[in-house]
Amino acid sequence: MTFKELGLNESILKALQDQGYESPTPIQAQSIPVLLKGKDLLGVAQTGTGKTAAFSIPILQQLLDGEGPRKKRQIRALVVTPTRELAIQIDENFTAYAKYTNIKNTVIYGGVKQTKQVYALHQGVDVLVATPGRLLDLISQKYISLADIEYFVLDEADQMLDMGFIHDIKKLLKLLPKQRQSLFFSATMPAAIVDLSRQILGDFERVTIQPKQTTAEKVEQAIYHVNKKNKTKLLTHLLETQMKDATLVFSRTKHGANKIVKDLDKAGIKSAAIHGNKSQAARQRALGDFKEGKLQALVATDIAARGIDIDELAFVINYDLPNVSESYVHRIGRTGRAGASGLAVSFCMLEERPFLKDIEKLIQTKIPVIDDHPFEFKMEDAAEPSLKKQGGRSNRKPRPASGNSKNNRNKSRNRSRNTNS
Repeated sequence: MTFKELGLNESILKALQDQGYESPTPIQAQSIPVLLKGKDLLGVAQTGTGKTAAFSIPILQQLLDGEGPRKKRQIRALVVTPTRELAIQIDENFTAYAKYTNIKNTVIYGGVKQTKQVYALHQGVDVLVATPGRLLDLISQKYISLADIEYFVLDEADQMLDMGFIHDIKKLLKLLPKQRQSLFFSATMPAAIVDLSRQILGDFERVTIQPKQTTAEKVEQAIYHVNKKNKTKLLTHLLETQMKDATLVFSRTKHGANKIVKDLDKAGIKSAAIHGNKSQAARQRALGDFKEGKLQALVATDIAARGIDIDELAFVINYDLPNVSESYVHRIGRTGRAGASGLAVSFCMLEERPFLKDIEKLIQTKIPVIDDHPFEFKMEDAAEPSLKKQGGRSNRKPRPASGNSKNNRNKSRNRSRNTNS
């Protein structure tokens, strides 16, 4: 199938040709015909499957078909997404696909002054891409009206919930016109996401692109069992010997990402961190430097990485294994795109082995283990002595409480509080 066979406007086809697009990806081939019929859509797909084009192309087509004389441009399509990086990326795609049309789009997000964003809105836009906080803020200031919305897209819905945006989304739903076409995209479908989709969608069709199909086929995977104290040494070793091209490194926490960058800097490896505590300017600069080859490594948290779109990324390293199996699929999906080969390696400490088991169950693949490396895991160096005896499981029975059990529980709580403070 080609894009032309989908019956798209010539101006859109020309723009797609400029982008080098020839045939639609599976999610595009399945979603575009549904959306052009005016139906709502529930899309289950990971980042990197082409879902931005899957919703932006039919929205542009319908906007062109519905063009008529208007006194002033009103916002007719709204795309809401959790992170600034992803919002910018989606807006850039709309700009590329609408290149030969009269349709205008803009993006708004927090972390920067609103002046330029408000000016763009005053000029009039057809398509608005936004993060929830800044969108509600500008609505409350009367800079944005949702009264004319015909197309509403909620992208990366699972991350919306993880980031605590559920209340913002519910506020938005009350402001949207009831007569609209709604598109709902999520990489995973836990119960909370299913409930949210029911609030948003009317008569809908579902398109599901299984992540395991793209994971196993495109990306070579490997596991390095390693002690915590040797993680950074192993990372440095791999970057110096095997992964000299641009490498995306995943950290579970923001603090961890900053520490990794400090350690790599000491080793003479150029890197930068990208996470929620970084300013918008710093995040964009780090991403730009990485794409231009000025950095060998970009260290990211899961949420910040959702907006990273790099076509020829050869390497991904999971410095920390994710405790949510689906996140592993998203992470390694950053490499091996468009049929290219990619390598994703993961470091696994003793206490992370249950995470590894869950990941292998999800992707239905036993990930190969690399034993021959300078920093092999040693049980005698494991952090918890109780774990050494049983290869990760403690065989100790709980010690019975003596005296007043309530007092003992209170003492235990106080000790725990003092330790964590």
